[in-house]
Amino acid sequence: MPKVYVGNLASSVTSRDLLEHFSRAGGALSALAVTDRVSGLCRGFGFVEMAEVSDVAVAFSLLNNSELNGRRIRIEPDPSLGNGKARNRNVAS
Repeated sequence: MPKVYVGNLASSVTSRDLLEHFSRAGGALSALAVTDRVSGLCRGFGFVEMAEVSDVAVAFSLLNNSELNGRRIRIEPDPSLGNGKARNRNVAS
């Protein structure tokens, strides 16, 4: 399942807020607003799991630079996936 990174989140954003916001674009399966262990507040970023790659494109077109809890959010491909290439080092390019 494709994931997107969401940046510039307000400290008040919860995982539920993030999921509800992305549900407007359709295809959002789950969301995680990364929180600080001590304060419990959002650390300014999170991840949303989408059902299909096409849902990522729709979410980007509808929600990138949209406002959530007073801040303009930024959507990018999940950075842990690199630049879309397989992580298996044994695969010849």
